[in-house]
Amino acid sequence: MGQLTLFDVSETVLVDDERGRIAYVPAFIDADTARAWFEEIRAGVKWRAERRMMYEREVDVPRLVSHFRLDPPAEPVPQAILDAARRVTERVREPFNSVGLNLYRDGRDSVAPHNDHLNEIRKGCSIALVSLGAARRMSIRAKAAPRRVMHVDLEPGSLFVMSYATQLHYTHGVPKTPSQVGERISLAFRVKRPRVEGVEAASSGIYR
Repeated sequence: MGQLTLFDVSETVLVDDERGRIAYVPAFIDADTARAWFEEIRAGVKWRAERRMMYEREVDVPRLVSHFRLDPPAEPVPQAILDAARRVTERVREPFNSVGLNLYRDGRDSVAPHNDHLNEIRKGCSIALVSLGAARRMSIRAKAAPRRVMHVDLEPGSLFVMSYATQLHYTHGVPKTPSQVGERISLAFRVKRPRVEGVEAASSGIYR
């Protein structure tokens, strides 16, 4: 089991082999910009609460969510999200056209271990996560032997990138914590499949 709490501004590669590539950039966005983006997105997005079936009963999703298509947007998008999309696209060099947002209100909010629904994204394209606000831990676990487990504290202004292949071989999630933590916003950029006659495909609702 490994734990990474990183302060280096350069990219740190956690995984890079036949099972995919996972990389972390702790200081992708400077602190002042990260704070400004958090405030704009927190106030400017229409957050919604969701419920879903789990273990044969309907439960509250433990976080607030939102989502925008960016190709082009069908509704007004906060400038901070557009700026973040441009920065991520320039860094990762993939044509991200969708962003899913999560608002973690405190340590009780979380995302269970999972992998992305690959039928919703373009084959071969990465998932890129920008974190704003309080730091929260991301846990990554291999699905098969060797069963490697990694924990990364996602700092505000950081970028976390997972290749398409990793979704076949790893799960990732943000566990609950008893610690007193502030609000966190995550922006999960993806390359979604083209719209069909202007209709967005059903979303999994899991954005990290």
